[in-house]
Amino acid sequence: MAHFLNARIARKYKGKVALVRIDLNIDAASQEGLYRLRSAVPTIKLLRKNGVRVVLISHRGRPNGVERALTLQPFVKILEKELGEKIRFLKTFDFESLRESIVESDDALVMLENIRFLAGEEADDERLARSLASLGDMYVNEAFAVSHRAHASVHALARLLPAFGGLQLEHEIKALGAVLKKPARPLVFVFGGAKTADKLPLMERFFKKADIFLTGGGPGNTLLAAQGIPMHDSLYDKTLAPGMRRVAFSSHVMSPADAVCDGAKVLDIGKETAAEYAEIIANAKTIVWNGPLGLYEKKQFAGGTAAVWNAVLKNKKAVTVVGGGETIAALSTVKKEPADVPKNVFLSTGGGAMLQFLSGEEMPGIIALR
Repeated sequence: MAHFLNARIARKYKGKVALVRIDLNIDAASQEGLYRLRSAVPTIKLLRKNGVRVVLISHRGRPNGVERALTLQPFVKILEKELGEKIRFLKTFDFESLRESIVESDDALVMLENIRFLAGEEADDERLARSLASLGDMYVNEAFAVSHRAHASVHALARLLPAFGGLQLEHEIKALGAVLKKPARPLVFVFGGAKTADKLPLMERFFKKADIFLTGGGPGNTLLAAQGIPMHDSLYDKTLAPGMRRVAFSSHVMSPADAVCDGAKVLDIGKETAAEYAEIIANAKTIVWNGPLGLYEKKQFAGGTAAVWNAVLKNKKAVTVVGGGETIAALSTVKKEPADVPKNVFLSTGGGAMLQFLSGEEMPGIIALR
C-alpha cells in the first residue's frame, strides 16, 4: 500500500528538504493546464506550512537534450502567484553546485530545470536518481499523470528516500479505486479521443462488468471500420479494426449511428447518437470517460462532446471519473471550467495514467511508494 503525505509527516521533516515531483507538461494558458498545475498546490502549501523546504522537479515535452523552448522558467511566476512565495529557479544540472545552492541557502522554494533535458530521466537511470536524492531528505510524488512511467524522477528516486504520495495523488487513487472495487450500476464507459489502442485493455478488463460502452472519435471510427463501413480519410486505427469485429457487434458496445462529416471524414458523432448517449448517461450510476467524441475545437464538430458533458454535469447522482487533458479542456464546449463541475465528478489529472490504473497494469510511480 502506498504511503501518503499528511500534516504529521510534514511536521517530522520540519527544516528539511522535500523533493516534490509535479507535472508541468502543460499549456498553463489553458483551463486544463491551470487545473493540473493547481492540483499540486495544496501539497506544496502543506509542506511549507510545516516548515519543510521544497525542491520542485518536473518535465515538459519530449526534448532531445537541452531545448530552451521547453524550459520550465515560465512556470516560476505562475506558481509564485498560486503559492504566495518566491521560487528560486536553478538552470544548472551540475549536482555539486545544486547541492550547494540548496543546502547552503535559505531558499524555501526551488525549481529545477526540465528534468528531461537529462538522458537518464526516461531511462530510469539510478545514477541520476542518486544525484537527485542527494538534494533532499524526502520525496513526494504529486504527478499522477506520469506515474505510469518508469522514469528516474518518478520511480528510481522514490526508492532512495522516504517516499510519499501527495494529496492529489491520494485523491486520484481513491477515486479510481472506487471504480475498481464495487462500482454502482449501470456502469457506463465513454471512449473517444484519437487513440484506440490505449482504451482496449480497459475495455477488455470491464467487458463483462460494464453495462455499456459508448464510443466516438478514433475508437468509434475504428469500430465502424470493424463492422465493414468504409471510413476513408477518417481518424481510425487500421491495424486494430480487423481484430475488433467481435467487440464491434457486441450488444453493449455502441458505435455512432450517425455522424457529422467534412467530406468523407467523420469528425463528430451525429445528433441522434448524441441524444442516445446523453439518455444513457443520465441513467448511469457510475461513469468513466476518456477522450472527446469529435473535433471539439471547431464549433461545427463539438456537438457530440458538448452533449456528453451536459449529460455528465446534470447527473449529480453518478460516481463519475473524467480523464485526459482534451476531455477536460472540452468543458469549454459547454462554457464551463474545472471549478464548475459538481462534487460527484472527479477530474483526473492523468489520461494515459488513468487508463493504465483502471486496466490493472503496474504503475511504477505508485509501486515505488509502497
